[in-house]
Amino acid sequence: MSVKVFERPKALSDVILHYCPGCTHGIIHRLVAESIDELGVQEKTVGVASVGCSVLGYNYFNVDFQQAAHGRAPAVATGIKRCLPDRVVFTYQGDGDLASIGTAEAVHAAMRGENITIIFVNNAIFGMTGGQMAPTTLIGQTTTTSPGGRKPERAGRPIRISEMLSQLEGAAYIARVATFNATQVARAKQAIKKAFQTQVDGKGFALVEILSTCPTNWGMTPNEALKWQEENMLPVYPLGEFKIEPGLPRSSGAAGSAAKTTVPTREVKTE
Repeated sequence: MSVKVFERPKALSDVILHYCPGCTHGIIHRLVAESIDELGVQEKTVGVASVGCSVLGYNYFNVDFQQAAHGRAPAVATGIKRCLPDRVVFTYQGDGDLASIGTAEAVHAAMRGENITIIFVNNAIFGMTGGQMAPTTLIGQTTTTSPGGRKPERAGRPIRISEMLSQLEGAAYIARVATFNATQVARAKQAIKKAFQTQVDGKGFALVEILSTCPTNWGMTPNEALKWQEENMLPVYPLGEFKIEPGLPRSSGAAGSAAKTTVPTREVKTE
């Protein structure tokens, strides 16, 4: 007798994704959809799409979806959740949308303790518009607007969203995970599901920052991009659970390591 061991999550539509080869948006989409399936909340889940590479997320998630203006996804999610408190509401945002244009919305939603979930994809660059420098771009990283590498004396240093939001009393669960190998993907799944569970349990604001790749704008092959993520992004963006509301279990592995709030920023390899 054959046993089915793998299938498309019900919360993921049966369509082909448009993302560039090697981009991990597709992996992250699957982890979000699996979490929705396993929690049994597909019929009452509402997603909020941002502006950026993930703008077409409403075509891929098989749940109700609303498009928000650039950076305003947390504000739109807040409105939906307050009007329909029985729904499970999440935003799906890149670093350009959340850490640049939408910083205020994310900070104030966390400060208020809004009972929503944010999936924050950090690839250290503006991907959709041509690879410009983002607030998350690493020191020394080359982009189309920093051809000589990001210089701190001119552009400041990378902003660490997870460390910043974890300082706010309203945040219930804040974690950073990665996607550069299968082990990290499995740990990312734990954190994403816990972020949704936090909302289902009514504990408040949850955000999972997921380190991703941008092979096209980084000018790398998919494998090179995964290696670059591990070697260059982790020293600046350490993995871990930075804020856990009492009553939530701590995850095993990297997603459960002790929170680090002060980590030196180093220059990336530019060869």
